[in-house]
Amino acid sequence: MQQHATAIAGRNRALWGSTFAFTVCFAVWTIFSIIGIQIKKDLGLSDTQFGLLAATPILTGSIIRLFLGVWTEQYGGRIVFSLVMLAGAVATWMLTYATTYPQFLMAALAVGIAGGSFAVGIAYVSKWFPPEKQGTALGIFGAGNIGSAVTKLLAPMVMVAYGWHGVARFWAVGLAVTAVLFFLLTRDDPGLARRKAEGVKPVPFAVQMRPLRNLQVWRFSLYYFFVFGAFVALALWLPRYLTGAYGLDVKTAGMIAACYSIPASLFRVVGGWMSDRIGARRVMYWTFGVSAICTFLLSYPSTTYVVDGITGPIEFRLAMGVVPFTVLVFVLGFFMSLGKAAVYKHIPVYYPDNVGAVGGVVGMIGGLGGFILPIVFGAMNDLIGVWTSCFMLLFVLVATALAWMHFAIRRMDVARHPQLVRDTDLPEIMPQTMAQAVPATAAKG
Repeated sequence: MQQHATAIAGRNRALWGSTFAFTVCFAVWTIFSIIGIQIKKDLGLSDTQFGLLAATPILTGSIIRLFLGVWTEQYGGRIVFSLVMLAGAVATWMLTYATTYPQFLMAALAVGIAGGSFAVGIAYVSKWFPPEKQGTALGIFGAGNIGSAVTKLLAPMVMVAYGWHGVARFWAVGLAVTAVLFFLLTRDDPGLARRKAEGVKPVPFAVQMRPLRNLQVWRFSLYYFFVFGAFVALALWLPRYLTGAYGLDVKTAGMIAACYSIPASLFRVVGGWMSDRIGARRVMYWTFGVSAICTFLLSYPSTTYVVDGITGPIEFRLAMGVVPFTVLVFVLGFFMSLGKAAVYKHIPVYYPDNVGAVGGVVGMIGGLGGFILPIVFGAMNDLIGVWTSCFMLLFVLVATALAWMHFAIRRMDVARHPQLVRDTDLPEIMPQTMAQAVPATAAKG
């Protein structure tokens, strides 16, 4: 009985400690969404240059996810998570010494180390929970994305009082303190503890990477490229979008952007719970469907029409105000949060022994979306000159992901049940007798 209670306590510490640590890491990872606005003014940067600066930390945090996921499988999340946070803290403090644009880019690359913490946490947390509870647990952990909202709400106030240097130093100290507390309060996951006790060597890197040959892994990566990559990109870009498209000050822009980041983070818990209850596949259909509608509406530019009326020209204008814009990005963020949890519900189900490697590559591709998209957003602004061009791109992306997902699922279901060739319904609403023939884990995936 006491042993069971100890295990429960260790599991809870691992989950909540990882969630808090990831929140702080994410706040550091997106720091340029706020301080970058002031740096842009100081250095006279273009939108393309600003987009590159804001996205550069995302590049580092994305690429290292693959390696950090594998190292977590080999050496345990406790030590790897702590080292990642300490390295990120040092890099964030050193950021304050940059004075030129190339120096800021180099510093931003180092700051991005904090973003790799996601792959560590996914591999670490999943080891503590059975399959039927992993969706909820990983959803809670993933809610650490709210760190982006923390930066948008608090960083502007700190920046007004102490400048952007003050923001960097406060965030660096917070990350270092979190690293120490995490190492002291958590312990090795049960699998690692068992391997240490039995003297079992870690699984070789090449063996862990074998599942990456499956096309399915890369399909999951595309899903995450949108639900997470686009989330990060918009979290970075929205303050700039709102100050430019609507002429808002940085404080107001940060608060409105938080209306997107908060639901896109907190409701990831709901997405995990729904994936456990009704299936990750169904959640993904809802995510992509609603996101396609939202991005289509957001992509429509402010337009003035002139109609030849009976008595002369009639002029009218279509433009989205700040309020409906805020409502739409809130809805978009909510469904993105559901999708982020649903994507990672798939991984422990299909690849239980390779969560670190598969989760790492999926997280890497998703993170690269957060790097590539802000740069493209800035370039599209400079080349096209339409503020809503970023949402046009996101609409094309989500429509592509929805189409690929549906046809891939349809192909798998037809392979299992040839009689479905004549069935026009979605796989989620197959007859009950047919659904029972599908393994429970596959039906939920």
